[in-house]
Amino acid sequence: MNYKGKTLAVITGPTASGKSALAVEVARQLGTEIISADSRQVYKGIPIVTAMPTAEERAVVRHHLIDMLPLEAYYSASAFETDALKIADELWQYSDWAVVCGGSMMYVDALCHGLDELPTVPAELRARLMKEHAERGDGWLLQRLEELDPVYRAEVDERNMKRVFHGVELSLTAGRPYSELRTGQRAERPFRVVKLCLDGPREVLFARINERVIRMMAEGLEDEARSVEHLRHLNSLNTVGLKEMFAYFDGVMTRDEAVARIQKNTRVYAKKQLTWYRRDTSAVWLDITAPDLVGRALNELER
Repeated sequence: MNYKGKTLAVITGPTASGKSALAVEVARQLGTEIISADSRQVYKGIPIVTAMPTAEERAVVRHHLIDMLPLEAYYSASAFETDALKIADELWQYSDWAVVCGGSMMYVDALCHGLDELPTVPAELRARLMKEHAERGDGWLLQRLEELDPVYRAEVDERNMKRVFHGVELSLTAGRPYSELRTGQRAERPFRVVKLCLDGPREVLFARINERVIRMMAEGLEDEARSVEHLRHLNSLNTVGLKEMFAYFDGVMTRDEAVARIQKNTRVYAKKQLTWYRRDTSAVWLDITAPDLVGRALNELER
């Protein structure tokens, strides 16, 4: 299609910064829909811990790529890039705008800048690796990555087992280290990309995070965690909020300690998100405490 005049409006930033509410109002005023860039909201059965858009928000604006996969399903930044570009093309058939909302850093980067060409992992290899990981644990998977690609092992966040798994499966598929497959080159998109990043005073952002966790508990996070506890080995459940609840169920910590740990780990994750996004010099930063945030966002998009 002809992408002249078409814009991908990306609204991102740390957790609890108000991305969802802003995206809904921006998409409503632009007459378009929202593509979620959240690596956990794609899954069914965990709406509270993933802060899934509310029924009211979804009634105002249609949301794509949320609440669609079983917890056992595999999904990746590469699959997201393919799916999101297809949906954006569909939205651009009737609008000049497609709004993207989410804080999963790799997903946002994949859509805005593209990914390296990587080999397709055979289904049987992935299934075997998943089975071995479930049986032998995270330590075994980290050791496999150390053997296959010590360079990537040195830089990967060892708490992010999805990325560890990705490094192992790609190294095995390619027959050489995953780190050698990454070029770091950015794809040239034929459409305009405007990335709006939310930020604000740390005390404000951290207070929002703490309050959100309390609200999640009131909404039934504990019951949600118990409903999926039997699947806790799945990568889709390896996330802040559930890991701490599972530790509470195991007697490792009290309920109050688990809540405090969720708040702390969420704050740590928010700081990582901000560090990641600040590397993009093209990003437009919006202060969440400034008046008329929607108006300011629309002004930046329509420049």
